[in-house]
Amino acid sequence: MVGPSTLSIMSFPSSLAAAFRSLALTASKRSFSTTRPAQKIKQLPAYIPPYPYGPNYMYRQSNSGLYGGTMIQFGNKISKGRNEGKTRRFWMPNVRRKKIWSEALEEFLFIKVTRKALRTIQKAGGLDQYLLDDRPARIKELGVFGWELRWKVMQTDKVQEQFRKDRKRLGLPEPPTFEEWVKQKEAESKAQAENYTDIRELSKPTYSEKNY
Repeated sequence: MVGPSTLSIMSFPSSLAAAFRSLALTASKRSFSTTRPAQKIKQLPAYIPPYPYGPNYMYRQSNSGLYGGTMIQFGNKISKGRNEGKTRRFWMPNVRRKKIWSEALEEFLFIKVTRKALRTIQKAGGLDQYLLDDRPARIKELGVFGWELRWKVMQTDKVQEQFRKDRKRLGLPEPPTFEEWVKQKEAESKAQAENYTDIRELSKPTYSEKNY
């Protein structure tokens, strides 16, 4: 006679197999990929002027730091031994996270920076001098991250005071305030719309032209 304990022992392997079977079915539905997900393009806030050169779509990692225009370099590894030939390879930029002092912001900034950009910062005399350089080549190598950081530095009181002194020394007028600038843009848009309406009215055919 078979007891209840014997029945439970006999039914255990079948339940264990069913459990493993369901586990295998569940695991087979999962999809794994070794490909890294594409990095998102950094978007500037609406109150910051758009970056004239746009984000870097070829090397998206450079949009999150000061890379100095460096990208992944591709080339060949030349073998001169018994297996003479060429092997394709690539060189990644030397990127480090550095703590750099900003005089205008009066704080240390932890920035991803390449060795090339770090040498340029040291030659320029500091982070603020590197960011405020207005040469086209410097603006192009700043990238989206550097452009946003440049705007933050330019909004500080210390830099605004320096700009005020430079304008006074060069005899340039003071720039309009934000409210004045908005009113000026609204007036220009209104005048442009009225001019466009007048042109459309003048371009309409008259009654005599229609009869002709």
